[in-house]
Amino acid sequence: MKVDVITIFPKMVEAGLAEGVVGRARTAGLLDIVVHNLRDFTTDKHHVVDDVPFGGGPGMVMKPEPFFAALGAIRARRGTPDAVILMSPAGGRFTQQGAKRLATLGHIVLLCGRYEGIDERVREALATEEISIGDYVLSGGEVPALVVIDAVARLTPGVVGDDQSVAADSFTRGLLDYPHYTRPAEYEGRPVPEVLLSGHHAEIRRWRRETALQRTQERRPDLLATAALDADEREWLKRSKS
Repeated sequence: MKVDVITIFPKMVEAGLAEGVVGRARTAGLLDIVVHNLRDFTTDKHHVVDDVPFGGGPGMVMKPEPFFAALGAIRARRGTPDAVILMSPAGGRFTQQGAKRLATLGHIVLLCGRYEGIDERVREALATEEISIGDYVLSGGEVPALVVIDAVARLTPGVVGDDQSVAADSFTRGLLDYPHYTRPAEYEGRPVPEVLLSGHHAEIRRWRRETALQRTQERRPDLLATAALDADEREWLKRSKS
């Protein structure tokens, strides 16, 4: 999978991509990620990427020309992307289903804004979609871009060593994950649930399924409306409410 990131802080993005599963996947050639410095696509000697907003108001607005030039260079060097995504609080909420959709694409470009925002013509002419990672304000699009890359990378074959780990992740079926434990079997008076020490795999699977349902019901009941539940899980929920 190819990913291009356009930003004025390439070192910030590269630092986030250097470690963990994404860093290993890049080294192994499973992910082809290129981070572009937006200032490289300016034409003035000071590499200015922002200007005052028309109509007045506080702050600065990122100019359209560097973004157009950067995307033109990406198309020439790396091919036409399947999606050009503007990281924006006005975008649709990023979800696990969204990550799955992006993971099916061969090439995406992520546009990272700063200051008061990006000239609207970038959104109109270049972006094919907008994505928000939540209802809060960040200083720019770099952290959201890293979130998207990490979520999508985990779904790329070979990036995570254990495919079963990905299949069991929170939100994969619309549920939160079940609790996890490791050695020691008791710590500071808190024991591991006996079923996990029993060696009875069917009972362990049932416990994990039911605790995932219980945790979702307690913490994120909104997820249950669209979760992919089987008949046993629906029956458990019915009993838990009675």
